[in-house]
Amino acid sequence: MLNRLKAILADFFQQADLVLLGLCCVSTLYGMVLIASATHYKGTAGMIRYVGVQGVAMALGICAYIFMSMVDVEILIKKWKWLVVFNVVFIGLLLTPFGVGGETTGNQAWLKFPGIPFQIGPAEVVKITFTLLLAKQLEWLREEKRDLKSFPAAFMVAGHTIALMGWYVVISGDMGNALTFFFIFLCMAFAAGFALRWFALLFAGMGAGVAAVILLDQAQKIPESMSYMLERFKVLFDHSYDSLGVGWHQTRSLLALGSGGVFGQGYMNGTQTQSSYSSSLPYRWTDFIFSACGEELGMVGCVVIILLLAAVIVRVLLVAKNSQTQFHRYVCVGVAAMLIYQTIVNIGMCLFVMPTIGITLPFFSYGGSSLLTLYAAMGVVSGIKKRSPTMGRPGRPMR
Repeated sequence: MLNRLKAILADFFQQADLVLLGLCCVSTLYGMVLIASATHYKGTAGMIRYVGVQGVAMALGICAYIFMSMVDVEILIKKWKWLVVFNVVFIGLLLTPFGVGGETTGNQAWLKFPGIPFQIGPAEVVKITFTLLLAKQLEWLREEKRDLKSFPAAFMVAGHTIALMGWYVVISGDMGNALTFFFIFLCMAFAAGFALRWFALLFAGMGAGVAAVILLDQAQKIPESMSYMLERFKVLFDHSYDSLGVGWHQTRSLLALGSGGVFGQGYMNGTQTQSSYSSSLPYRWTDFIFSACGEELGMVGCVVIILLLAAVIVRVLLVAKNSQTQFHRYVCVGVAAMLIYQTIVNIGMCLFVMPTIGITLPFFSYGGSSLLTLYAAMGVVSGIKKRSPTMGRPGRPMR
């Protein structure tokens, strides 16, 4: 048993993507430093709890990275029907007593199991299985000699995405994470070569839908929850609009970022980051960790975050470029899309150019399940790199 474990670890260190793992670990450790400061105002016990949970999640994440590096997703996806069932059932668990509201939102988007120190977001896990299923679907369409520019092909892939999004939104009410699935679909469909006219038609339909919602809102004929969501977009175009209500979080975020300047106010010395008043920067260890960094470490600290995340994304795309099969390539593109979406939306939230929709910053924000699944997703990429002829050991030629 011990010899078998040694052989597995030896194989991992020889062929897995240690560069990607190193970037993930550096980003996580940097995030833990920021979380320690962002929760310092809660007292030593509170700070240790948050940092400790993140540390445990990181350790489990590294184990997940190693395990997923060993897994051949080509074999796993052969059980695609079980993955479909898993997606439906796992999201459906939100309807059971295990389903709870999140710390930063009232959406029923989290699962709390006894004995686990953090809540689990089904969307975080399903992002990985959804990416694998969508990649398989795209590869199947190519192998069947289907015209990817045709309407039936576009309808099949879009229908899969919309069905999953609809199931998740109806149950959880969490539009922010639902849009992650949509962005993954867009990037993977573009990489597969879908006709641009279908993207144009899709965005035109979305524009018409938004216009209809605005008109219905003016006529006061839409649900209160949808009206509140629309308010989050209105405040982006007029920062003075409801600055004490819908725009409060982002107003405080801009104040924190602006007061940090180039080099910041100093670690654990941020005016808002270290304040216990309710009027200070909200959710500074999750949604607005970037703002807390800007206040204490300034623009320099924020640039380091962006560079680290950019390096992770570029590494994933490099693996995609050298992948041995179309399926592997699509999976890597989907994982990169997930990171890009979360990074842009979270930083955009902090800069007051994107609506507040509860999206955390990958590897940096506090969140056990988010961090664990991120490492698992990176492990999938590492496993693909391991099986790529130009980056790992020789493999099968590109189909």
